[in-house]
Amino acid sequence: MTDSLDWRRPTPAGFRWPDGVRAAACFTFDLDAESPVLFERPEARDWLDVMTHQAYGPRTGARRLLRVLDRAGVQATFFVPGWVAERWPDVVRAIRDAGHEIGHHGYLHESSRGASRELEAERFLRGLDALERVAGVRPVGYRAPMWEASSNLPGLLAEHEFRYDSSLMDADHPYRLAVDPSAPDGASIVELPIQWALDDWEAYAYLPGITGSGWIARPSELLERWTLELEALAAEGGLFVLTNHPFLSGRPSRAAALATLIERATALEGVWVGTCREIADWTASLPLEPVVHRTPVVDPR
Repeated sequence: MTDSLDWRRPTPAGFRWPDGVRAAACFTFDLDAESPVLFERPEARDWLDVMTHQAYGPRTGARRLLRVLDRAGVQATFFVPGWVAERWPDVVRAIRDAGHEIGHHGYLHESSRGASRELEAERFLRGLDALERVAGVRPVGYRAPMWEASSNLPGLLAEHEFRYDSSLMDADHPYRLAVDPSAPDGASIVELPIQWALDDWEAYAYLPGITGSGWIARPSELLERWTLELEALAAEGGLFVLTNHPFLSGRPSRAAALATLIERATALEGVWVGTCREIADWTASLPLEPVVHRTPVVDPR
């Protein structure tokens, strides 16, 4: 006999929001600046056009987005690579001083693909040290660069007392993520799920020969898409996590569309708009069974 799967209710077993709350939303920003291009294409450091395209984020876009958030009275989470904190310390400190959460986002926005456990840990600690030195903060949340999370990541985060990750895509609600499937103590961190449709990179980013197809979406298109997902997730009692990049969504018309979306989120009855840390702390207080992600086994035959 097997346990029955309760498909009739959208909320996972044991999960609930605080009294008076039916769903939640997090507005998050990856302050990548030049780092993703430099990691993938180190020769681009001499391409002034490309570097200025990326520098728009910390130089101009982040400031505009801080004004948008300030007008809306919303606290957001900014995931910052350590290298970006070193290169653009003033904007990182401005984000901190405006009351927003700063999360960890690698050192040079490095992919974990092909990296050893030791190399991944080295990059992680280098980025963490940079954020502490520059901004005087020790983050409790992490987002894998390009959302490329390795199976080593949960254990690495737990080892350094991180409370949550926001890199995985298998749920509509926050959940406890088992640190090690074989560990007897059931240690876990909180996972705040994301998805590609709630990211501005695929729709807005275009650098010839580097990223994008040349098609760039209108802000009204993304406003419609994101509003539909916001309202649908609210109806399901889920968590809406939007990922924006200041070098993309910091452009004037895009920031204006984002402001409209934030206004919609704050107007929805029963929707809690908070930082990732706030949502993670609430989830950690619930008696949830950790989700175990086991590596698939494929019969070579």
